[in-house]
Amino acid sequence: MTTPIRRLPGRMPGWAKAVSALVLVLVALFAGLRLSVLPGLKDLFGSETHDRSGPTLLKSIRDISRYEAASGSFQVVVDLEKDARFLPDAIRGTRTLYVGAGTVDAYVDLGKVDEDDVTVNDDRTSATLRLPHAALGEPALDPEHSYAVSKQRGLLDRLGDLFSDNPNGEQAVQKLAARHIGDAAKDSELTARAEGNTTAMLQGLLHSLGFQEVRVTYGS
Repeated sequence: MTTPIRRLPGRMPGWAKAVSALVLVLVALFAGLRLSVLPGLKDLFGSETHDRSGPTLLKSIRDISRYEAASGSFQVVVDLEKDARFLPDAIRGTRTLYVGAGTVDAYVDLGKVDEDDVTVNDDRTSATLRLPHAALGEPALDPEHSYAVSKQRGLLDRLGDLFSDNPNGEQAVQKLAARHIGDAAKDSELTARAEGNTTAMLQGLLHSLGFQEVRVTYGS
C-alpha cells in the first residue's frame, strides 16, 4: 500500500514565492514613487548630502583684451513639447514649462585696434580712435533664478526615467532658453549702449591725460 506524500506545513509553493517577490518589488517601487511625489515624507528618513567632488583643474589661461561695456538681464518662459507620431501624449510625449533667466554681455575688443586706428596731432591735444563695433558674448543662464515650472510626461517616458541616469535632465529647455535670450539681446540696444559707454570711458581717460578733443568712431 502506497503512503500518500504530504506537504510539510509552512512550505510555500514555488509559484507563490514568485508572486510574493513580485508583490514586494511593486510595493517598494510604489513607495519610492510616493516618496518622490511627497517631499515631506523624505525627512522621516533623515537624508544627508555629501560633497565628494574632486579638485578643480585649471585647464588654460588666456589674456582678454575686451572691454565689457554693458550687460543685459533677460528672462524667457520656454514651453517645449515633444510628441510621438501615432501615439497619444498620455502614452508617449513630454511637455516642459521652464523659466530661464540669464545675462548677455556686450564688449568692445580693444585688442583689434592697430596703430593706424589711432591718430594724434603734433601738440597732443587732439586724438581720433577707430574701434571695432561692439559684439555680444554668449548667454549665461542664472541657475539661481532658472527653474522648471512643470513637466508632463507620458507613461513610456515615465518608465524610461526610472532606468535613466539623468531622469530630470533639462538640457534641451536650457539650450532653448539660452538661444531665445541671445536672440533677444541681438534685438536690444545692448551693443549701442556698449559703444556709448566705451566712448565715454576713453574720452574721460584721454581728457585726464591732457587731450582736449577726443573723437571715437566705430567700424572697420
